Parts: sequence; structure tokens; C-alpha cells
Amino acid sequence: MNYFSIASLALVAALGQARGQAAGVDAAPADAWPMYRGTASLTGVSKSKLGTSLKPLWTFKAEEGIHSTAAIADGKVYVGCDDGHLYALDFKTGKKLWAFATEDIVESSPLVHNGRVYFGSSDGFVYALTAADGKLLWKFETEDRVLGAPNLFQPSGGGAKPALIVGSYDFRLYSLDLGTGKSNWHYETSNYINGSPAVSSGRTAFGGCDAVLHVIQLAEGKKEKQIDAEAYIVGSAAVVDDMAYIGHYENEFLCIDIKAGKIAWKYKDRAFAYISSPAVTADRVLVGCRDKRLHCLDRKSGKRLWAFRTRGSVDSSPVVADGKVVVGSNDGNLYIVSLADGKKLWSYEIGEPIIAAPALANGVVIIGAEDGRVYAFGPAK
Repeated sequence: MNYFSIASLALVAALGQARGQAAGVDAAPADAWPMYRGTASLTGVSKSKLGTSLKPLWTFKAEEGIHSTAAIADGKVYVGCDDGHLYALDFKTGKKLWAFATEDIVESSPLVHNGRVYFGSSDGFVYALTAADGKLLWKFETEDRVLGAPNLFQPSGGGAKPALIVGSYDFRLYSLDLGTGKSNWHYETSNYINGSPAVSSGRTAFGGCDAVLHVIQLAEGKKEKQIDAEAYIVGSAAVVDDMAYIGHYENEFLCIDIKAGKIAWKYKDRAFAYISSPAVTADRVLVGCRDKRLHCLDRKSGKRLWAFRTRGSVDSSPVVADGKVVVGSNDGNLYIVSLADGKKLWSYEIGEPIIAAPALANGVVIIGAEDGRVYAFGPAK
């Protein structure tokens, strides 16, 4: 192979790494972030461009803190708030378009699909609203809080119907009819379900306080596997190529081989929990940790490639776009770092803890914070 060929291959590899995505890794479209983590497989990857000279575009002040990650679709931002409301904001201006009140905290991140918004509330209900005006279409009652974001099952073959998949603190995972909210089936676990269920290849993978990764066939709600994760799980798994990537409360991050039904590798550095949900690219895994760092791991081996230090716990879940990683920290800062080496490229001091994950569309980052504000950051023109 001549020097030109080697150089060309190196350039191609560098470009692939810079984009943070490749065949087999789902990514949210450049102009939308329709659900928690961007895609049904919860990869946390966007096709959007992302600059390193961002400026504040607008803020929206709610009544209490915001843990919900925003969804972005059709020129609107949808976000839940601890004041019990789901808000719809104008993407360009941040102006409130409508608000829908529930009876408790809305920590669940919304999902936008076919002109509807779906989300859960700590009042125990799952809601479906009209995206245009926030009118209630249906609500489904569980027996406890719904903190995790709903996901969407869209079967590729005939037979099964599309469905909303959502977990509850009543220990159950539900499949709900998109049109009516009626239960198709539910699957019982032995403890709280905290995060969002990842959906990939007709199955879902999710964890909870029972310390198990559950793998369920979604057409009929049948158990495929239960894999011991060895400690209880707060965050959500990302699933790529039948591998689930997830951290737990006993200070380890895991890669679980779904087909084999076993842990493929473990990463453990210091005795701090993983609450953050990971972002997964073609060759890397990014995850925040309560050790105040953002960790970048080799996807195949779990070996650490770099770690970016903040001054607070990183419970926020990172998003990868355009060769960069954006993430919040409990130190009150929003950061953008290089995917290649973890060097800081940009930061903005909000001043209050950021637990929500970023949402990204058209080069604009949307994120909520403990100060009760939703922030939009975009290119400095």
C-alpha cells in the first residue's frame, strides 16, 4: 500500500470519528431531537452540526427546577418541569406556546411522534397530548411514579402495532396503544424502573432497582433474557449491535452482550456511581460519573481513552455530534469537549446544577437546569 492510500484511509477514519457515528449506530436527525437520547436505541448521537463558539439565544423561566431532557420537533421545544407542567416553547424565541398541568413533578422526558407528545408524571399517569396546542388526548394510570421517558416501538413486519413503551415505579413495563392509551400488555419486574427502555431489533433492554437487565420481545411482551447487572441501575441503556451499555450504582460501567446473556466487559475506576446514560458511537462510549468526570471508553474493550474533569458530579447524559461531546455538570457548567481527546472546546456557566441531558437540533443546544430555566445556545453569528 502506498503512502497516499495510507493517508487516505487515515483521513477517512478521522472523519468517521469526528462525526461520531457510522453504520449500525442510530443518530437523531440534524433538525430534530424527538425523544430522550435522540433515538429509540438511546445512542445519544446527533447528525447536527455543533460549533464551539456558542452564545445564549434565549432562556425560559419556569417555576421550579428542570430534570427533564427536552424534545425538539417541528419548530417547538417540549420539556417537563418540577412544577408539574409540560411546556411547549418556540424553538427560535423560547416563547411559551402552551403549558399542560399534571398533579406532580414531570421528570420524564417527552417523546414527539406524529403530532403528539407523550410523557409521564410523578402523579402516576402517562399522558398523550396534541403537540400543536397541548390538549389532552388520553392518559393511562400506573400505580406509582413515572420518571423515565417513554420510547416508541415501530415493528418492521406485519402483525404487531406501533406502541408506546414506558416503565413505572410500580415495577411494571407497559406497552400502550398510541391512539387510545389502552394497555397492550405489561411486564412485571421486582423493583422500580427508573430509566427509559431502549428499543432495538424488536426488543427492549432496560434496568432498574432490581439490578437486572431485562430483555423483552416487544410484539407480545415476552421475556427473552434476564442478565444480572450486579447492582441497581438508575440510568438508561444504549443498545447497538445487540450490545447494551449501562452503568450502575455500585461504581461500574458495563457492556452486556444481549445474545450471549452475559457481561462482555466492565469498567471501574473509582468508587463513584454512574447515574448518567451513555452516548455510543462507532468506536467509543461516553458516560458521566459522580467522580466529577466525563469518561470516554473504547467500545470494544472498555479501556479508558480519556477523562474530562469538571468540578461537580456528572449525572447529565452526554450527547455526541460533529466530533464533539456536550454535557452538563452539577458544577453549574455546560461543556463542549473534543471527542478525539477530551479537551475542553467551550463552556458556559449557568451557576446551578445541570442534571438534565442536552437536546440538539440545527446546531442549537437546549438544556434545563436546577434554577428552573431552559437555555438555548446557538452559533455566534
